[in-house]
Amino acid sequence: MKDLLRTAREKKNLKTREVAQLLGIDQALVSKFESGNRKPTREQVAKLASVLEIDFETLMVAWLKEKILYEIGEDTHFGIKAMTLAEGEMKYELTPQKRELSSSLMDILNEIDSLKKILDQKRAFDSFRIAQALELEYTFESNRIEGNTLTLRETDLVINEGLTVSGKSMREHLEAINHQEAIGYVKKLMERGFGFNERELLSIHNLILRGILPEDAGRYRRVQVMIKGSTHMPPQPYLVAKEMEDYFLWYESQKTKLHPVILAAEMHERLVTIHPFIDGNGRTSRLVMNLILLQHGYVIANIKGDYDNRMSYYNALETAQTKNNKEDFLLFIAQIEKESIERYLSIIGH
Repeated sequence: MKDLLRTAREKKNLKTREVAQLLGIDQALVSKFESGNRKPTREQVAKLASVLEIDFETLMVAWLKEKILYEIGEDTHFGIKAMTLAEGEMKYELTPQKRELSSSLMDILNEIDSLKKILDQKRAFDSFRIAQALELEYTFESNRIEGNTLTLRETDLVINEGLTVSGKSMREHLEAINHQEAIGYVKKLMERGFGFNERELLSIHNLILRGILPEDAGRYRRVQVMIKGSTHMPPQPYLVAKEMEDYFLWYESQKTKLHPVILAAEMHERLVTIHPFIDGNGRTSRLVMNLILLQHGYVIANIKGDYDNRMSYYNALETAQTKNNKEDFLLFIAQIEKESIERYLSIIGH
């Protein structure tokens, strides 16, 4: 494992100090990982795989192998017997990781992929002004879902003209400005080819709540919360860190296996279900979803904030959270992405 880490770091021309900064740990710890004097935690393995762009499965297997050998030590004879027994039990319990998608979902994913082929050919017609207009609409709609009362025109005036709208609260102004800056941050991550990890998630959330709830911006919640209008009860605050560790481990294990639209929708639903923040969970979850879509060459999936769309969105989420059935939510997001690509193509003149 140590050779894997060192080789990957050198290939990316990163110093141990830079890796440590990206992981949010001490530089000496990175050196110990590479020398084999210290073993990373499971969470750190996921972060290392993301930062160094190592196949998660390859790194995880190497980590588990070393952990098993360390535990066995000199008890080789017993170790082999124990592993044989363990292998039998694991084969019995092993379930396929691949989700069986419904025919309805497969049909819409096929339509999206056909549209994306056309989109890829039309990328030359992209323009800054088109992107700016669509991002403004996304900020307007994402904030409207959460109750922001600024109109599209007012959102434009606040963001692009720096004006204050009479009769609107300071929070509503900050929500517009912050969300637009968060989109810019997401685009930078995408353009620079950075992976998605806890550090980036907290940075996105920090931008969303900056100046609104400064003490909670970029931090997991420390109190229990309830979701207005939902029967789903998010995990207790002491469970949030572990739930988020599992969230990123799931992402690393599935990011190359799932269709990008399904991956994006799953990451949205899983994050908003954990509800790790005191506020800003919806906006952050939608930004994470769209970061993944942009990374794979798709367009921003813009969920409208009008009553009908908002209720369809909330109902699909509620079903996923309380009935362990994600079909409606996956279909909803896929349909939104399909419509977003179709609109994009119509704007650039397909």
